[in-house]
Amino acid sequence: MDVIKKMQLPLQTLNLVLGFMVWVIISALLPFIREDISIPADQLAILTAIPVVLGSILRIPLGYYANVVGARIVFIASFILLLFPVYLISAASSFTRLVIGGLFLGIGGAVFSVGVTSLPKYYAKEKLGLVNGIYGMGNIGTAVTTFAAPVIATQIGWSSTVRLYLILLLLFAVLNVFLGDRKEVKIKTPIVEQIQGVYKNEKLWFFSLFYFITFGSFVAFTVYLPNFLVSHFELSKVDAGMRTAGFIVVATCLRPVGGWLADKFKPLFLLMAVFVGLTIAAILLAFSPSIGLYTAGCLTIAVGAGLGNGIIFKLVPLYFNKQAGIVNGIVSMMGGLGGFFPPLMLSFIHSVTGQYSIGFMALSQVALASLVIVVWMYYQDKLAVSSEVFNSTGQGILVTDTKGKIHAVNPAFTELTGYTEEEIIGKNPKVLKSGRQSREFYDRMWAEIMERGSWQGQIWNRRKNGEEYLELLTINAVKDDAGDVVHYVGTFSDITRQPPHGNVRRDDPALTGLPLQG
Repeated sequence: MDVIKKMQLPLQTLNLVLGFMVWVIISALLPFIREDISIPADQLAILTAIPVVLGSILRIPLGYYANVVGARIVFIASFILLLFPVYLISAASSFTRLVIGGLFLGIGGAVFSVGVTSLPKYYAKEKLGLVNGIYGMGNIGTAVTTFAAPVIATQIGWSSTVRLYLILLLLFAVLNVFLGDRKEVKIKTPIVEQIQGVYKNEKLWFFSLFYFITFGSFVAFTVYLPNFLVSHFELSKVDAGMRTAGFIVVATCLRPVGGWLADKFKPLFLLMAVFVGLTIAAILLAFSPSIGLYTAGCLTIAVGAGLGNGIIFKLVPLYFNKQAGIVNGIVSMMGGLGGFFPPLMLSFIHSVTGQYSIGFMALSQVALASLVIVVWMYYQDKLAVSSEVFNSTGQGILVTDTKGKIHAVNPAFTELTGYTEEEIIGKNPKVLKSGRQSREFYDRMWAEIMERGSWQGQIWNRRKNGEEYLELLTINAVKDDAGDVVHYVGTFSDITRQPPHGNVRRDDPALTGLPLQG
């Protein structure tokens, strides 16, 4: 890996830091802005949530174009475009200008999908959890602005503070010109074709829901905490900013930890623990506790959100290796929208009930539902692995019930016997009977199965076309938790052209029914 390629992880992570710094300018400086610009109380939530809208929707095209033209071009273009809304906000004198500028600040949040699309091209699959986790630490940009912007604004004013971001944007545009990878691998599959290839996959929408909750919680609390801590607990603006920054730092630093853990352990197990924690924390916050308990609940949310964000972006390339760009865009878009709706919901609930308890309880219920889905996915994956083994093995397999009716066969069964799945399901295995075996053999065979639970031997059977063949057959009885037999499974291989071995004779009777009836 040459120097430029090695630079991409730190460079793109710093790019994300700046993008997220710009993304939350308005929410971080809102207490100062309200002193100069009249903002209706019922419009506050809308103003803070608006940057999230474009920041979410643009993640799909930015992730797509990161594959088409490379991350270097997309980052440069994004930083140049951000100059205009940042300047507009710094010179704003009305609520309308703040809304327009805030809408296009969303470009700063949208650059997230650029790195998660680009960086996997430079690293092995088993390192993607950690790599995406490190890149995701760019979320710390929200903490930098939330903590530093109010402090600077008390010295030079909020308008001059916003203008400082113009310098940073120009600087990073230049850095990407020289340090961005001009030779990044490009993928130019049309965006519509990519979307058509994934939108029917249920896992795409499950991951979107999970990220809607984890990243949505991160963004929502980042936006909601500064103003809430001032109004509800009567903290100073600087104190509220520092506490919010602490929340952001915890969630951000744990993101690569989540990715690293997902590289080492089963990601779905880890995600179960995340949603258990989010459910408990949201229930705690719903009961409007003291500042101490409220802090504990928020920190638990931060831990769950941070770990969950890292784990989810380990799962995406595992399940969508060839469509990672578009899937990253869709999943990250849903996460961004997860930061848009909760502030609006909390604001509406507070205006109607005078408290936030119902909103937090709703979060707990959605987190609990996600936990159920993750558990279901885990067991579905286990079934999928079993099905893959069943269908891909070279041995013929048939499964019957206790009455001898065939329930399932694998492709190798069809190849060896000539009977398709549609022709054989529901029939008795005696259709394979060659006529060479005696009834006494079956009595001995089933006595052994009843005693030991299994049997193995060489037998003669007949294919659909009438050709007889010698097979090595193994029968196992499958029992339930109560110890009762519920199925019989037969596995066999064609050994007609192999020499006989062991003590089994080629004229030994064979199994022609599982079990033989009559």
